[in-house]
Amino acid sequence: MRVLKTIYYFFPVQLLLLHIKKFQVLLIFWLILFSTLNGGFMRTYGAAALFLSPEYLGDVSPISTAIVGVATGIFIMSWNITTFIIFCRHFRFLATTTKPFLKYCINNFILPVTFLVFYFIKELQFSITRELLPAASIAWLCFGFLFGFTFTIAVSLLYFFRADKTIIRRMTPVINNPKLFKSQFSKEEVKLNESRLVHVQYYLNSPTTVRKTRDVAHYSKAFIESIFNRHHIAAVLCIFVAFISLIFIGFFMDSRYFQLPAAASIFIFFAILISLSGAFSYFLQSWSIPFFVVVFFLLNLLYKYNVIDPTNKAYGLSYNEMEDRPLYDRQTLLQLCSDKNLQRDKANMLGILEKWKARQSSAKPVLFLVNSSGGGSRSATFTLSILQRLDSLSGGKLMRKTFLITGASGGMLGAAYFRELSRRRDAGDTSIHLQNHRYINDISGDLLNTLFSSFVARDLASPAQKFVVGDHEYVKDRGFAFEQRLNENTHGMLNKQLKDLAQDEATARMPILLFNPVITRDSRALVISTQPVSFLMRPRFDSTKLPGMDPDAVDFGALFARQGPMDLRLLTALRMNATFPYVLPNVWLPSRPVIDVMDAGFRDNFGEMNAIRFLNAFREWLQANTSGVVLLQIRDRKAGGWENPYESDDITEIITKPLLLLQDNWYKMQEYNQDDLLSLAQEGMGFPFRKLVFQYVPRSEDAGAALNFHLTKQEKLNIIGALDNSDNQLAFRTFTQLATAH
Repeated sequence: MRVLKTIYYFFPVQLLLLHIKKFQVLLIFWLILFSTLNGGFMRTYGAAALFLSPEYLGDVSPISTAIVGVATGIFIMSWNITTFIIFCRHFRFLATTTKPFLKYCINNFILPVTFLVFYFIKELQFSITRELLPAASIAWLCFGFLFGFTFTIAVSLLYFFRADKTIIRRMTPVINNPKLFKSQFSKEEVKLNESRLVHVQYYLNSPTTVRKTRDVAHYSKAFIESIFNRHHIAAVLCIFVAFISLIFIGFFMDSRYFQLPAAASIFIFFAILISLSGAFSYFLQSWSIPFFVVVFFLLNLLYKYNVIDPTNKAYGLSYNEMEDRPLYDRQTLLQLCSDKNLQRDKANMLGILEKWKARQSSAKPVLFLVNSSGGGSRSATFTLSILQRLDSLSGGKLMRKTFLITGASGGMLGAAYFRELSRRRDAGDTSIHLQNHRYINDISGDLLNTLFSSFVARDLASPAQKFVVGDHEYVKDRGFAFEQRLNENTHGMLNKQLKDLAQDEATARMPILLFNPVITRDSRALVISTQPVSFLMRPRFDSTKLPGMDPDAVDFGALFARQGPMDLRLLTALRMNATFPYVLPNVWLPSRPVIDVMDAGFRDNFGEMNAIRFLNAFREWLQANTSGVVLLQIRDRKAGGWENPYESDDITEIITKPLLLLQDNWYKMQEYNQDDLLSLAQEGMGFPFRKLVFQYVPRSEDAGAALNFHLTKQEKLNIIGALDNSDNQLAFRTFTQLATAH
């Protein structure tokens, strides 16, 4: 019992218990980090890979792990500084020791050391099984992390050593002068009593020595607090310098050298949150909640009257003239898809179909459509890989035979890149060999590290930089960073505006791309195209037999005709189509009232709805001019809805199931509805119709690529290997027969 009692009243143990008893909110950060590394938190999105396989300058190297080590040190020091400021009144005996903050850090080791040990165990496992690295490479990566971490801790402690010396130098004359000491610290007659939360008998004086605590009852409260307050000032200055450094990084983020690994950005972000929560708790104490309420209402007021504007814009559109902004209401949408506009836009599209037919080698060719599902970088990589194989099987004529490409999120990134490569090859660029594996490396390149770095350094710390597209100015944020990194990965090939693509699409020299981001106001699809597409705004129906149908989609070019819709950047259209919540910012558009859009996958993750509506709109022409239509659907998940069923064996299921059921089965419900719609549409098409499905099915559940914008080496290999599964091989053989028959 004596030993157990000694352990219980040991300072490191009492500190851990104090963290658990008070300010449990600070422990949430540790819980998230442990859960992420263990594969629990955001496992589907591959969050663990961001920490265990950090990329810098496009490579996982000792430099990238060293940066993460530095950020980890910043996070741990922020944790120590914040908790020291908040809790110091509970362990006043430290004020009588030399280097109080150092003593505190040594004794506050349990959580940080446990995390570091756990981190290295997971790092070793991940590097061996997922990154397929040899022992020497793993050793260098670990060395890089340790070097960065040690450097940060050493610099921080050196700073506090100097602060301790300054404090001692200023306090010594007072302590050595009894009269001066009495005049300054004897006014407070209340002597210090032991904290009711912490009772400490022993503490670590150094990592290897233990000492018994001193009695501080004979010191006045004013004297003890004067020492701690001087340490608080030093700690706050340290946090302030770190925040200024983030602002500095934000201003130079256009340089790839300042684009930190995502894990480093997350650690720094958590460090800022911990520091802010600690500062508010310390300085405001019981006034914290009222303060936040006042700040919230103030910011809401400033936002409401357009004094501040944190929203992301569609780069290329004009947001200047308020009176020119279109009304977004029922009457406007009905006018956009009026019979007159419908006939005009259909005539334009029929002209493009005729030009497409003229480029074919058969009098009645097969028309191909491509659908590509959302799914981040895994879908982009799988889509490009499938298109490469299909192009090879068709003798290099896939894009010539394809009329329309639709889809969501990452799939459209891969499809757009392949289309541009094919266009340049057909235009005579002899440097492009479409089957080259380097294009897979391009589209599978990391997009997430830059995005998170920008979120921390720009969105939070320095949201003031601007850039220009045409005559319009926009704020740089994580949306801009995403586009710039995608542009770098694809060597500038997608750095175009819609007007640069309009002529080639209008003359059928390349397939038409349709983007379908979802309007959050009412879940209508915003159809972005270089061509007018009012015929896609609502289903084709017989108004004499069916009641009027409101539009469930909006023609982007028609609605924003006065805002320069063809000046929209292709990179922005791709991002709007792939705006996963919170990861990328929603794009706000210049309408009255203002509307914003997000990921197309929320309405149609497989790109099938617009394809069916297009076929229905032009079925007479297709009946007369083609020998059939083939829908090529490229999916990042297995068809049938059998993957990842909603399962739970916890009692919390009673509460969480109604909330999570819709989220877990969202894409499955889309598939069921679209299969039903396709079966009904097939009956009335009047021409032969085939659907070929190419699906990414990982060889094992553990080896599956995560749903995010970052892929490990093992995930890339797994995606390429999925091309040759039995279902895809059958689809390839069927495609070859169809593509070579006409």
